[in-house]
Amino acid sequence: MLKKYILVFLVSMVPLIELRGAVPIGLSTWLGDPLQLLPLYIVCILGNLLPVPLIFFFARKILLWGKDKKYIGKFFTFCIEKGEKGGKKLQEKAGKGLYFALFLFVGIPLPGTGAWTGTLAASFLDMDFKKSIIAIMTGVILAGAIMGLASMGIFGAAGAILG
Repeated sequence: MLKKYILVFLVSMVPLIELRGAVPIGLSTWLGDPLQLLPLYIVCILGNLLPVPLIFFFARKILLWGKDKKYIGKFFTFCIEKGEKGGKKLQEKAGKGLYFALFLFVGIPLPGTGAWTGTLAASFLDMDFKKSIIAIMTGVILAGAIMGLASMGIFGAAGAILG
C-alpha cells in the first residue's frame, strides 16, 4: 500500500502529468485495489506542490543558462517559450485579476496548464511569490477535486442524469 502512495506522490511531481495523472492512477485498479480518495488526494497535492518553490526561484535561471547548450538547448528553449507564452496569455486575459487567472490556469485540468507551467509563468512575469503560491496551491486543490470526481465517474453520471 505504501508503495502505491509513493508512486502517486512521485507521479504528481512529474511535469505535464502532475496531479492530473496521479489521481486517476491512484483511483484505478491498475495498481491493484484503488487507493482511498482523501489520503490519495492529500499525497497528490503535496507531491504536486513540492517542486513549486524550486521552479519559481530557480527554473527560469537554469532554463536561460541552458538554452544555448548543445544537448539540452532545444528542450530548455521549449520550456522557456512555454513559460513565456503561458505568462503572456495569462497577463492578456487577466488584467488586474492576474492571480485569479493563475488559479484558474492551474486549477482547470487541461493539457499543459498545471502547477509547473503556472509557476514558470508566474516566475517569468515576476509575480509576487506568496500570492502566486496561494493561487497555485488553490488551483492544484481544484484540479485534484475535478480529477477525483472525473475519475470516479461523477461527471459522466451527472451528464447521463441531466442529459
